[in-house]
Amino acid sequence: MNRRRDTVPADYFAGIYASDADPWRFTNSDYERDKYAATLAALPQPRYRSAFEPACSIGVFTRALAERCDRLVATDLVPAAVEAARARCADRPNVEIRQGAVPADWPEGRFDLIVLSEFLYFLAPPDLAGLVRRAGDAIEPGGDIVLVHWLGVTDYPQSGDEAAEGFIAQAAPFAGLLHQARTAAYRLDVLRAGAAA
Repeated sequence: MNRRRDTVPADYFAGIYASDADPWRFTNSDYERDKYAATLAALPQPRYRSAFEPACSIGVFTRALAERCDRLVATDLVPAAVEAARARCADRPNVEIRQGAVPADWPEGRFDLIVLSEFLYFLAPPDLAGLVRRAGDAIEPGGDIVLVHWLGVTDYPQSGDEAAEGFIAQAAPFAGLLHQARTAAYRLDVLRAGAAA
């Protein structure tokens, strides 16, 4: 299968949401439900002061993650997804959902949790490197970075393993691996800032 060389563009995702409001079945797939539960179980801290979740889509995991955070900033690049996420999290005053793409539209401030789920493989290596730099600047000492990625075959710029391993290697100056888990479908990696390998 031929891989895309460039980061997957915004209009690709806009087109997907235009034809299906829940294109990845976030609300009803067993895969997503089990992955969300595993992600929450893997969080090293019971609660976080300030968290960031880019590529939040329609906010299904965002709503669950909000239970563990005093403040949660979530972003997505597709306006329809942002609207759906805002509606889903409307009764969560600790959640702020913005439109934007990372690494370009990274929010200001520092975070003690950053969740990078199911999107690093959409980034070409130079954009992944930019995202790693932004994460390094934004994560607080002792903060956690969670990576979750599907392991199936795609035409994205990187595979799930390539994206996760690339992030981990480039983050080594500021964060080290705390925990790894792998199923047949996805991998989950937890890094801690200040625990450089």
